Amino acid sequence: MTDVYDRAKRSAVMARVKSQDTGPERLLRKTLTALGARYRLHRKDLPGKPDLVMPGRKLAFFVHGCFWHGHDCARGSRVPKANRDYWLAKVARNRARDAAAAQALTAAGWRVETIWECEMKDAGALKARLAQTLDQAATRTPPTSTWVSAV
Repeated sequence: MTDVYDRAKRSAVMARVKSQDTGPERLLRKTLTALGARYRLHRKDLPGKPDLVMPGRKLAFFVHGCFWHGHDCARGSRVPKANRDYWLAKVARNRARDAAAAQALTAAGWRVETIWECEMKDAGALKARLAQTLDQAATRTPPTSTWVSAV
């Protein structure tokens, strides 16, 4: 099956796909703010550049689109008919990159939470999950300091 757009138009459409400040990401920020949580956005110094981080709680959030990151829901398991091999490889690379980032963060002592786009459709369930995550992160023992005085 061929694409409905020519190459230039398809390129323009794909260039408009955002990686930051997406609708699901804004919804997560709004929900966390309503729960009284404070956070930082897109820490470039952390593996995978998490969408939101809470440095004091060592908690990192990734907001994943179901299609782009290969979720096992209806939207995520859909594969385009055109250029099928490309899309299968693309999603596989995204999943491998996501797993590597989560593993590196975990090894550095961070707790990683992945929020899927489809999970955000139920605002009540999202709020309950985030409240539970924040409660668990608050009860966690803080890491010991490795700072040494230069006296």
